[in-house]
Amino acid sequence: MQDSKAQLSYDTGNGIAREVDTVVRLALRPMPHPLMTAPLRTLGVIPARLASTRLPRKVLRQVAGKPLLAWVVEAARACPQLDQVLVAADSEEVAELCHRLRFPVQLTSRELASGTDRIHAVAQLHDADIYVNIQGDEPLLRPEHIAALLRPFASAQVDITTLKVLCTQENIANPNAVKVVTAADGRALYFSRATIPFHRDAADPVPQYWKHIGLYAYRRRALNLFPTLPASALERAERLEQLRFLENGLNIYVEPTEFDTIGVDTEADLRLVEARFRALQP
Repeated sequence: MQDSKAQLSYDTGNGIAREVDTVVRLALRPMPHPLMTAPLRTLGVIPARLASTRLPRKVLRQVAGKPLLAWVVEAARACPQLDQVLVAADSEEVAELCHRLRFPVQLTSRELASGTDRIHAVAQLHDADIYVNIQGDEPLLRPEHIAALLRPFASAQVDITTLKVLCTQENIANPNAVKVVTAADGRALYFSRATIPFHRDAADPVPQYWKHIGLYAYRRRALNLFPTLPASALERAERLEQLRFLENGLNIYVEPTEFDTIGVDTEADLRLVEARFRALQP
């Protein structure tokens, strides 16, 4: 693999990899941990963008008697693995809602292009070992999701994690359901709105399809790299910010979960989530 940020050359005589360009290697090298059992400080950050493109103002939309954002914050607060939960707002209107509901909030620039950029802005002001990116449109978050996200960090080489769930038949060709394919060790090979893998020969067994769940966790050193990397061609084509990491040679480890979520991107999603919550109400 070659990349302008991190390249490896191999000596065929002894099979030892020599780092040619150390920019990313030095930034991502495992830091010494004299006490490996010391708990990692984990901050849950909820990017809440008012100017969402597919469903504008969705974080303020009422769902079963509450703003959508309130459902997400309450779900995050129910996850014991998170030491703190903070909303990263892009507007005074969202910040005012958080103040009214007594949710910790950090106002960030509305010019930030992605949720990861917003998490990075928060990380410059709030110290933690692991930052968990909880999308502001994921009200069905569960503690099991956070547990799965954090599990790979037992290995010092892991810097970024996310989740996958078995893809339902109706979502295989749905461009709003992002698919992911992974290597045997759990590293993401690619994320796409297209149907991947492509089933070329109908005589072969149907491949397993995995839906990506848009929750992430990052070590600080990986998060700090993100805004220094140029927006990638694949990221722009798919409108998937995580592809910037992959295209620049950084690994994302993908953990499976049995619990699907409903990311609210459309009016239909909003109605589906509302029906789910109303069914749970006494």
